[in-house]
Amino acid sequence: MIHFGRGSVRRVKRAEKPGSTIPTTEILMKRFDVRSDSPLPTRRDFLRRSALAGGVIVFASACSDSGVMDPGPDPEAASFGSGNVAVLNYAYLLEQLEAAYYIAVVNDFYPNATSEERSLLTDLRDHEVAHRDFLAVALGSAALPEIEFDFSAVDFDSRTSVLSFARTFEDLGVSAYNGAGRLFTADADGAALLTIAGKIVSVEARHAAAVRSMISSNPQAFAGDDVVDGNGLDVLRRPDQVLAAATDFVVTPLDPSGIPSA
Repeated sequence: MIHFGRGSVRRVKRAEKPGSTIPTTEILMKRFDVRSDSPLPTRRDFLRRSALAGGVIVFASACSDSGVMDPGPDPEAASFGSGNVAVLNYAYLLEQLEAAYYIAVVNDFYPNATSEERSLLTDLRDHEVAHRDFLAVALGSAALPEIEFDFSAVDFDSRTSVLSFARTFEDLGVSAYNGAGRLFTADADGAALLTIAGKIVSVEARHAAAVRSMISSNPQAFAGDDVVDGNGLDVLRRPDQVLAAATDFVVTPLDPSGIPSA
């Protein structure tokens, strides 16, 4: 269990994960029943089925080395890997960020938080932790290590600050998934992973709308013109744009050079 004290710098770390076996994406689909009409497995289901299978899963078969971003990598930085694995690690980083943030919020609610606000923020925490753990199990030993975050810019005693940063993280996450879908390989593996990503981003979009509605009584706030364009399409951002926006909150050095570019 993670505890946070008032007045401390809020940084969240998680325990290391065990090693993994390397089954194919086809085996993944069979084990976890990932079809277009099936619900996203719960955290408990994912961990239970992984244990029965004899190990956690790596999407190594879906890895490609073509077309990567090319900032100079830091030899001490945590590598995202390459190809599809790098895209999943990119999503995993964002899920770690959101999970860590809501753990901090729910561990010590801002003063005078209503019961409705506490309930919603707790649900957001639980969803983000489930997403984080889903991807951690899926990636296995190919996953990024635990990432350390710095939330010292957030005033956790202020409703405005807490919800404003929640909106920032949720909007950033949705735009990141929107921009990442086209980076998966154009084959069966990529299509399978795109299905999973689509199920996660649909939930993230619900989060973003819920947080926006908490902040504003304007009935149009959930889909403001800052996130939905004139064609009714949501904003998308490239990985370099998303990572630049997240930099201030990430303490661990990262090497995203293996993330494919469109």
